[in-house]
Amino acid sequence: MKQTKKIMKVLRSKPTIEGAGVRLRRAFGYYEVPLLDPFLMLDHFGSDNPADYLAGFPWHPHRGIETVTYMIRGTVEHGDSMGNKGVIASGDVQWMTAGSGIIHQEMPKRYEGQSMGFQLWVNLPASRKMMEPRYREVKKDEISEVPLAKGVHVKVVAGQLNGVKGPVRDLVVDCEYFDVSLDPHTTFEHPVRQGYKAFAYVFEGSGQFDEERERWIDREHLVIFQQEGDRVRITTGEDRARFILASGKPLGEPVAWRGPIVMNTEEELDLAFEEYSNGTFIKSGGKKR
Repeated sequence: MKQTKKIMKVLRSKPTIEGAGVRLRRAFGYYEVPLLDPFLMLDHFGSDNPADYLAGFPWHPHRGIETVTYMIRGTVEHGDSMGNKGVIASGDVQWMTAGSGIIHQEMPKRYEGQSMGFQLWVNLPASRKMMEPRYREVKKDEISEVPLAKGVHVKVVAGQLNGVKGPVRDLVVDCEYFDVSLDPHTTFEHPVRQGYKAFAYVFEGSGQFDEERERWIDREHLVIFQQEGDRVRITTGEDRARFILASGKPLGEPVAWRGPIVMNTEEELDLAFEEYSNGTFIKSGGKKR
């Protein structure tokens, strides 16, 4: 029997300053571990004031995680220790697996109008935390937009919907990542595997994410679903809605997190920062896929 997932918790994203002084909103992060295992953090960035984002994120290390950068509007120039350089433009995605270690920078460029994007951190299991780094650049045209019922459109970055697979495959952690747009008075229903964690982050409009709760969730709010149930169901009223929907298989492992590095123990963190200080942090040249 089908069972729709209920809401476990609703959080409002919090203003945060990161990088060299970038103003953004944090939907969830360090203090929400392990509520959203295998996901660690979701940042919602962008502004119509370039002073809020031009300082960017200069060179910094990562180990033990994947970072997923998705630009809605605007451009970010990037470079990394694997020799990759390029631009993440409107509609593009960068799925970067830090693995054993990578050093990179992400520098937003001036954009006329309101820039907007997201960065999601996906944890890596202990067995893969020291895997070879890899970098995947996904252009807007590679991301299929799947029209469902009238007024329901879904961009599939990772995972599968109605037989359409997202361009990001060969994932370490089994997860889905969708950009969902709903017109007024429409409904989106999608199966989520039993026991998987799922969340939705609303960045435009509002919607109802639990049919048993008469509450409309609007922009800059995060919906965390209960693990029980095998599908999510979102309905709009007079307003349209657009939100990120992600689900993933929990790792159920200890999380030791300090700054840009996430491992399983404090000893592993100490070693990572010691290696970063003495120049032995990078273990592999990695690869681009």
